[in-house]
Amino acid sequence: MRYDIAIVGSGPAGLAAAINAKIRNKNIILFGSHNGSDKLVKAPSIDNYLGIYDVSGAELSEKFTNHVKEMGIEITQERVNNVYQMGDYFALAVGDKIYEATTVIIATGVQYGKMIKGEEEYLGKGVGYCATCDAGLYRDKVVSIIGYNHEGEEDANFLSEIASKVYYIPMYNLSNKLDSSIEIIDSKPIEIKGDTLVNKLVLKDRELDVDGVFVIKDSVSPSYMVPGLEVEGPHIKTDREMRTNIDGLYAAGDCAGKPYQYLKSAGQGQMAVSSAISQLDKLRIKQMGLEK
Repeated sequence: MRYDIAIVGSGPAGLAAAINAKIRNKNIILFGSHNGSDKLVKAPSIDNYLGIYDVSGAELSEKFTNHVKEMGIEITQERVNNVYQMGDYFALAVGDKIYEATTVIIATGVQYGKMIKGEEEYLGKGVGYCATCDAGLYRDKVVSIIGYNHEGEEDANFLSEIASKVYYIPMYNLSNKLDSSIEIIDSKPIEIKGDTLVNKLVLKDRELDVDGVFVIKDSVSPSYMVPGLEVEGPHIKTDREMRTNIDGLYAAGDCAGKPYQYLKSAGQGQMAVSSAISQLDKLRIKQMGLEK
């Protein structure tokens, strides 16, 4: 199935885009978390969201998710690793699966954590962000996973069936749903080292000899996710209609720049989906002309 619009992110921008796309009867897929935005949920009080005064982030997030549910919009709880332009459509790589969409809206927020030293240098040379995608490269090898969320546990369990040894370094409160063969290490990652390829992970109190390091975060950097995408620092470059340099690809919310405000993000989500629908209309008219 090829969707009209794929929306990546379930914060205010992504949910606003999904709601407006649904109203316009577009066939959409929304990737994200049923919990919405972690940043929003953790906000103690919000006073600047028009029409809703003195509300906690958790309460506002619940209103958002209830709105989406009432409209029959489902959230696909899968992490999008890459988005590739394939001519007249986009391919979204999600683990070992591929989804197709005519247009894409990126609404993933921004990464607040710094990269580990060596992470960017060895990206594609032993450092990766998707264990299920690259697991075959590490058969009978030693791998470490630095997990920033519970998805890291799933990746670790998957890798444990292929790699000879898996180390797991949790950067959150571990639920410990890990295979007994996985060694859990409670330490802070400092640096990823290697020669041509990765061969060592330096922790605060020890070093690990490894063949690969997977960093499992809530989202990956936009430039890694979408090859060829123009960025400015941590933000995606867009015009006033939320269009990027790639035709048919849009960005909204914090990932599109400051200020980081919920109302602004929701508005940009609406703008992005409006631009995406205009693009779909143009493609439909073009196709009708070719068929005549």
